[in-house]
Amino acid sequence: MSMINYASREINCKIVYYGTGLGGKTTNLEYVYSKVDPDTRGKMISLATESDRTLFFDFLPVDLGTIRGFKTRFHLYTVPGQVYYNASRKLILKGVDGIIFVADSQRHRSEANVEAMHNLYENLESYGYDLSRIPFVIQYNKRDVGNILTLEELRAEINPMGLPDFEAVAIDGRGVFETLRAVSRQVVKTLS
Repeated sequence: MSMINYASREINCKIVYYGTGLGGKTTNLEYVYSKVDPDTRGKMISLATESDRTLFFDFLPVDLGTIRGFKTRFHLYTVPGQVYYNASRKLILKGVDGIIFVADSQRHRSEANVEAMHNLYENLESYGYDLSRIPFVIQYNKRDVGNILTLEELRAEINPMGLPDFEAVAIDGRGVFETLRAVSRQVVKTLS
């Protein structure tokens, strides 16, 4: 969970983008990185392979001001999309403060969304985390492409609990900051 450094008066929070391969997790981070003031962001590290865009994680510390005199910094990570990288996915979740599940809206990706959501629950459970206590939002990405699921279908498949959710087109930034703000507010609320 959040790391508090009393000497530097800094709170470090970890937000993880989770979801299917090529669903838009890295695109979300790239968009945030391109729009955030360079003075408030750190270096973005991306580890890509030929078969998957992000093998381990993307890391983007974003300074979001102060809480009770402590500087607050959010570290944004993505997990690899393919389930066969599950050990990496699980490791990246360790110490998570907030989760953004990025679902691919394309109809043919429906099963992959459900599989990724189940994988998320399993990995959190292995650490003893209770998802009902972790700030969590869902983003329905790729709303601009053809043959997509309706919001009702997506919600029925992966959001039956009615978590906060957002439509997005990460490649042009629609819904990216709305999603990040929603989970960030939830995280900050847990710190208060």
